[in-house]
Amino acid sequence: MAAHRLKYSVLPGRFAVCRLDPTVTIPEWASASKFFSITRTADELSVVCDENCASNEAQSEGGWACIQLQGPFPFQMTGVLAAILNPLAAAGIGIFALSTFNTDYILVKANALSAAERALQLASHKKID
Repeated sequence: MAAHRLKYSVLPGRFAVCRLDPTVTIPEWASASKFFSITRTADELSVVCDENCASNEAQSEGGWACIQLQGPFPFQMTGVLAAILNPLAAAGIGIFALSTFNTDYILVKANALSAAERALQLASHKKID
């Protein structure tokens, strides 16, 4: 597989990753931010949202920064996440990943963002504004 050289940007703000009981109705605060993701499984309702929108009714962890990969990526394209996650793993940076139809988003703790960007740039990925 050829190495992917990807472009990315960093979304403004700080984000929270929240967990609720899988049976609850999706709360209004979950979709109150400009960027949010809601996933329901048999085990949980997960919400990613602006940190200031997160509610104390959920188990949550704030302090995340969000890296947006510049897609879209065709579904048959392989290795996109690996190209980003492998350098972050080698740098000891934990992640929370989200995917949409067009692209992928990688959340890293805000205090690790500079180290994450260095790792991505050393892997030949390019930040765009």
